[in-house]
Amino acid sequence: MSTEDKATDQPNTPYKVKNIKYGEKIVRGRVIGRNKTVIPEEQVMELAKLHCTNQEMADFFEVKLQTFMDNFRDIITKGRLLTKQRLRKAQLDLALKGDRTMLIWLGRNILSQNEQTINNDEDKVLPWLEESGTS
Repeated sequence: MSTEDKATDQPNTPYKVKNIKYGEKIVRGRVIGRNKTVIPEEQVMELAKLHCTNQEMADFFEVKLQTFMDNFRDIITKGRLLTKQRLRKAQLDLALKGDRTMLIWLGRNILSQNEQTINNDEDKVLPWLEESGTS
């Protein structure tokens, strides 16, 4: 058989899994909702560290958004905070290694530095001089 014959012999249907095996495992986590869904706190923490939206996390675990938020607000807040801290540390490390762009950006945002001159005399209104009417 040539390669063309092999390609035509295969049906154009999506791949189907044969011999599906099922099993059970014990999941440790918080039990939430009317369906008593068990959601592992570690999984919620990992998704929060990735800054997934609340809706994305609720959809992932197949629970309602409000139920999810009522039960995991503390973990989500902490996970997102940890990511922000890691990002800030990475930025500072980059700046301290000499990255000029990062030094300028952090100086402006953390230290409130800007490009204004130190001399504040420019802020004053110049005096108005009227020309004399006598010639």
